[in-house]
Amino acid sequence: MDTDIPRYIVWSIDHVDLDDPFQRRWWLRQVLMHGRAEDIQKLDFDEIESVLDQLRLPPAIDRLWRSYFNNKNERQ
Repeated sequence: MDTDIPRYIVWSIDHVDLDDPFQRRWWLRQVLMHGRAEDIQKLDFDEIESVLDQLRLPPAIDRLWRSYFNNKNERQ
């Protein structure tokens, strides 16, 4: 599945193949780092949680997501 890429997230390519696991993780990382709230809302949070260790996010963004998932899991 190809998706068009907003220029404020990625400016170097026009499409990403979300069926390719490498490209999918790369896309998640780009959206989490550069996306707007409406872009992040479109992501599958369960998928983010499952690949978070592989995304190599900047420390502040990584801490934010780990805190979010820890709090979510504590409430369940």
